Amino acid sequence: MKSWIEAAMKGEPEAYEQLVSQYRGMALAVAYNRLGDTFWAEDVVQEAFTEAFGNLSKLEAPEAFPGWFKVIVERQCYRWLRRKQHTTIPVQELEHVFQEEGQAHNPEEQAMQNEMHRTMRDSIAMLPSSMRIAVELFYLEGYSLKEISEFLGVNVAALKKRLFDARSKLKRSMPVRNLVSMFNDLYEGGKGMLHIMNGDHAANRLRESGIQGDILVWRELYTFGPVAKDMSVAKKRKNRASVLEQQLGIPQIEYLQIEELERKLHSFQQYKEIVLWFEYDLYDQTMLSYLLHYFKGQALQNTKLNLLCIDSYPEIEHFRGLGQLTSTQIGSLSGSWHVIDTDELQAGAQFWEAYTSNDFRQHLDYLRVDNTVLPFADAAFKAHLSRLPSVSNGLGVIEQTTLETIRAGVDRPHPLFREVGDKLHILGMGDLEYWAHLRRMTEGPHALLQMSGATTFPNFKQHDEKFRDGVLSLTELGIQVLDEEVDWALLKQDELWIGGLHIEAGRQARWRWNPASESVVEMESI
Repeated sequence: MKSWIEAAMKGEPEAYEQLVSQYRGMALAVAYNRLGDTFWAEDVVQEAFTEAFGNLSKLEAPEAFPGWFKVIVERQCYRWLRRKQHTTIPVQELEHVFQEEGQAHNPEEQAMQNEMHRTMRDSIAMLPSSMRIAVELFYLEGYSLKEISEFLGVNVAALKKRLFDARSKLKRSMPVRNLVSMFNDLYEGGKGMLHIMNGDHAANRLRESGIQGDILVWRELYTFGPVAKDMSVAKKRKNRASVLEQQLGIPQIEYLQIEELERKLHSFQQYKEIVLWFEYDLYDQTMLSYLLHYFKGQALQNTKLNLLCIDSYPEIEHFRGLGQLTSTQIGSLSGSWHVIDTDELQAGAQFWEAYTSNDFRQHLDYLRVDNTVLPFADAAFKAHLSRLPSVSNGLGVIEQTTLETIRAGVDRPHPLFREVGDKLHILGMGDLEYWAHLRRMTEGPHALLQMSGATTFPNFKQHDEKFRDGVLSLTELGIQVLDEEVDWALLKQDELWIGGLHIEAGRQARWRWNPASESVVEMESI
């Protein structure tokens, strides 16, 4: 967008048209908010564009245009009101004809739609000014949070809070079941819609929320076992199925149901809209990047792709995931997603390609690129690499945190998982995955831990009740490694997958994670 502003500053006519297209809706919302009249707002916005284009030479920097233009719109509103000596009588809202192209609308349906539209507009008009503008720009005009932020000069976090509070107020004031159904009925938000998310619990809450559309629960665990850029290659998928069965107890036939999910994904063009529901942690970011990588290679045609990706919720102090939310809370998120643009598709594909690469250098290169398009990608990718053996003692972040927590006195499996999970919430690690890591630390001649009171660890197929009462303690080697006297990576004789990196005993041990600099280094360079 900056380039169009720069072009307009140079007097290029095409650039003017682009800026009008980009900012007209925002300007109309601001003007209507001030004047309360649709036709007046149109005239004011036209005058504002004329003034802005005539004074572009006064603009110091292209990135200042959104806020600068908003001031011009507001100034034109005040001028207009001063010229008007009579009382402002808002015109009636124009009635929308909700009908399919070429088909007459049912008069009764049209009357109901018009009434719903008036009810919604009246309710929105009752909101405080800051909330009203945010709702109109986001829900009715379809601008992204980033675009609104630049135009209004309000940060994205504050906008999210305004929209959340606005939805709460509207649900109390509108005589309908909830705001979700109102927007769905008016704008066909749930017709031909597919929601993709992970976790059956969150999916059930989504079903109960009243948000319309089909739900596809994506059942994969890209944070464990071997992964590849193309997960559909038969040989690689079979190898992955074998590893997950061996280490997590997931029957191969169970895991291979992912093929059915992918067949459903391939039929996405039957939907008008798709919403991806994901969170900030590594578990979700790998899943999200896989899907963005997939969609980047597809012809979306008339399907609109949306994203809702969050790391917090106003009523949840320690937010860990959508599964914590009630159906009402899930419902309050309806419509807060945004349309995914090509930059986000590209960023997701870059994450996935780097994450699944077996070349360390590609992982290192990813840390050097600008990842701000996907706000949680950088932290998640660093969390991924923190699982590598460290420069100090050869422990990855999961092993290091586990030993420290046990030494601090948390020695029962389930409290240990909760404690470690909270400390490493950026990983989004589930219990099944953690038990596999814990078992690895207790096995072989170079075990870091020993467990009394239980002999087996839970997996997908079996659960031993005695495991709950097991007691974990550090072995002598575990103490030495934790005290950085011994390098565990030089002793442990097994194999480990960290994304696309296959860590084998005695190989690639020189690539280590340096927690201090949050980077991967070669041992020779330390």
